[in-house]
Amino acid sequence: MIAASINAALGRAGLLVMLAACVFGALSIMFGIWQKDRRLLRQAPRYAWLSLGGIVVAVVMMQRAMINRDFSLAYVQQVGSADTPAFYNFAAMWSALEGSILLWVLTLGAFTAAVAWQFRKRTNDELVGWALVVMFIVSGFFAMLSFGPADAFAAGAPGVTSGPGPNPLLQNHILVMFHPPILYLGYVGFTVPFAFAIAALITGRLGEGWLMETRRWALFSWAFLTIGILLGGWWSYEVLGWSGVWAWDPVENASLMPWLTGTAYIHSVLVQERRGMLRVWNLSLLIATFSLTILGTFITRSGVINSVHAFGDGPVGSWLLAGFAVIVVVSLALIAWRGDRLRSPGAIDSPLSREGAFLANNVLFTVFAFVVLLGTLFPLLVEAMQDRRTVVGAPYFDRLSMPIGLTLLFLMAVAPVLPWRKASTELLRTRLFWPAWVGVAALAFAVFVGADGWAPLVAFALAGFAAGAALRQLVLATRRQGWRGLVGRANGGMVVHLGVIMIAVALAASNSFTHSANLEIEQGEATAWGGHTFELVSVTEELNAAGSERALKANVLLDGEQVYSPAITTYLNIGQPIGTPSVRTGLVKDVYLTLEPGSEPGDSTATIRVFVKPMIVWLWLGGLVMAIGTLLSAFPGSRRRNPISPVSAPIGGSSRGSGPSGDGDPHGDLAVGVDDLPDDRERVTSDGDEPEPEAQPVGS
Repeated sequence: MIAASINAALGRAGLLVMLAACVFGALSIMFGIWQKDRRLLRQAPRYAWLSLGGIVVAVVMMQRAMINRDFSLAYVQQVGSADTPAFYNFAAMWSALEGSILLWVLTLGAFTAAVAWQFRKRTNDELVGWALVVMFIVSGFFAMLSFGPADAFAAGAPGVTSGPGPNPLLQNHILVMFHPPILYLGYVGFTVPFAFAIAALITGRLGEGWLMETRRWALFSWAFLTIGILLGGWWSYEVLGWSGVWAWDPVENASLMPWLTGTAYIHSVLVQERRGMLRVWNLSLLIATFSLTILGTFITRSGVINSVHAFGDGPVGSWLLAGFAVIVVVSLALIAWRGDRLRSPGAIDSPLSREGAFLANNVLFTVFAFVVLLGTLFPLLVEAMQDRRTVVGAPYFDRLSMPIGLTLLFLMAVAPVLPWRKASTELLRTRLFWPAWVGVAALAFAVFVGADGWAPLVAFALAGFAAGAALRQLVLATRRQGWRGLVGRANGGMVVHLGVIMIAVALAASNSFTHSANLEIEQGEATAWGGHTFELVSVTEELNAAGSERALKANVLLDGEQVYSPAITTYLNIGQPIGTPSVRTGLVKDVYLTLEPGSEPGDSTATIRVFVKPMIVWLWLGGLVMAIGTLLSAFPGSRRRNPISPVSAPIGGSSRGSGPSGDGDPHGDLAVGVDDLPDDRERVTSDGDEPEPEAQPVGS
C-alpha cells in the first residue's frame, strides 16, 4: 500500500513539475524578450530539461505501477492484469486514454528539450525564444490534460486485485510496442516547425531562415508519421483478420490528414527557399498539419466515433476541441497581421516549371486532405445537427481519392525533370523520353500477366512513368558523383518517390485483384482453389502458460509444403474471441488464412476463409525504401561550398537580410548554407544540361 501511494504521489508530482516548468519557462522567455534580459533567456534550456525530467518521473512511476500490478490506481485496474505477459504489460500504458496522453506528453517534453539543447547557444535570438514559448505552451496544455481530466494516477476502487488487461487486439502482436510511439513521434514532431512558424510570424522574420532551422525536424517528423501509418496498416493486416490494410476508418483518416498536408509542405518549402515564393502556402500547410494532429487527437480520444483504434469516451474532448480552435484562430490572425510581409516578390512564370508543379502538388494534396476531412467529419456534423446517425463508407473515399492519386503519380513523373521558371517543349521531350518508355513497358507487362480494368492499368503505367523519371535522376547523379549521388535532398527524394511508387503499385494490385473464398477442408484430402491446395492436418486447442488465453487452431497444409495455423483466440479475463490469421508471404502474392467459427478440437473438418492478395509485401518494402530515402535526404549532397555567414537577430541587435526576394525585409535569417538550399542546381548540371541562372542565396 505504501508502494502504491508512492507511484501515485511521485507520478502526479512529476506532472506538476512539468506543468510548472512549462508555465515558468514560457513566462521567463517572454519577460526576457520584453526586457531584453539575456540572463532570463539563458534559463530556457533549464526549464526544458526540468519539464522533461518531470514527465520522465511520471512515466517511470506509471510503468512501475504496471509492472508491480498496482491495482490501487484506476488506470491499472482498467488495462492491467496479473496474467498479461510482461511485454504487453509494458505496452499497456498507451493502450487507453490516460496512458496515451502520458506518452504524448513524454514525446512533447523530449522534443522541447531537444530543441532547447540544439539552440542552447542562441537563446538570446528572438526567433528561438518565441519558438520555445510556443513549445512550452503546447507542452503545458497537454501536461495539464494529463494532470487533470486525463489523470492516469487517479485512485481506483478499493479491494481490486486484478483487471481485464489491455484490449485483446492490443496484446496479440508485437507491433503494438512500436506503432503508437512511432506514430506519436510523427504527430508531436510537427510541433517544432509549427513553433518556429508562429515565432516567425510574431517576430516578422518571414524570410527563409526559419525554414532552414526546421527542415530536418519537419523531414524526420514526416518520416516517423509515414512509418507509423504503415505499421498501423501492417498491424491491421496481421491482426484484424479481414486481409486489408486500410479501411478509411475515422482514426486512420486522422493520421492520414496531417500526413497529406505535411507531404505538401515538405515539397512546397523548396519553392520558398529557391525563389522566395509560396510563403502563405507554406505557413498555411504547416499550421494545417499541426492543427490536424490536434483534431486527430480529438477524434481518437473524445468518444465521438466508434473505431477499433479509438480510446472510447473520455473527458478530454472539449479541451482538445478548444485547443484546436485556439490554434486555428491565433494562427490565422497572425497570418492576417503579417500579410503585407508575406507577399511573394515574384510570380510563377509558366505552369510548365518546377514552381508550377509544386503549386499543383499543393492544390492536389490540400484537396485530398479536404476530401478525407469531409468524409470523416460529415457523420459527426449530421449527428450533431439532425440527431441521426449516418455513415460515409469506403466507396466515397475510393471514388474521390483515385483520380487524385493518379494525378499525383503523373506529377511525380513530370515534376523532377522540370526546370525552374520555364520549360521548353524540346527539353521536356528529351527528359521524358526514357521515363515514358518505362511507363509503356510497365503497362505492357501488366497486360501480359493478365491485369485488366482501366484504373489499375493506368496506375501501373503512371507508376512506371514516375519510376522511370526517378531512376533517370538517380542514374545521372550516380554516374557523375558515384554513390554520393544518392545523398542530398533532391536525390534522396527520388529514392522516397520509388518507395511511394512501390506502395502505389501494391495498393492498385491488391485492391483490384484480390480474390477470396470460404473453403470446407477435410483431413487427408486436399482441396484445390485459386491455384493452391489446402489440407486440414488437425484442429487443436492450446492454453497459454498463464492460463489467460485459449487458442483454437486449424492446422492447414498449404500446397503440400508448410503448415499454417489460423486460430480463434479467447482471452479468458474478458471472454472475447479474437480471430488470428496466418499468412504465407511472397514477393508476388500472399495467401491469407482465417478460421471461421464453428470448429471444435479434434474435428476432421474446418471452415477457413482464404484470400489471395497480390503484391502486399511491396507495401512494407516500399515503406522501407521511403525510410532509407528520407535518411539520404536529410544529409547534404556532395557539392559543398563555404557556408554563408550567419544572419541572426539577437536581443538588443538587428539585422536585415535580403533573401531571394531582395526586398530588404528584416528576415533575421539564421545560419544558412548552400547545402541547405535545394539540390536542383546540382540536379540540372547532372542532367548534362546547361545550369540555370542561380537565384541569389539567402543572406549573401
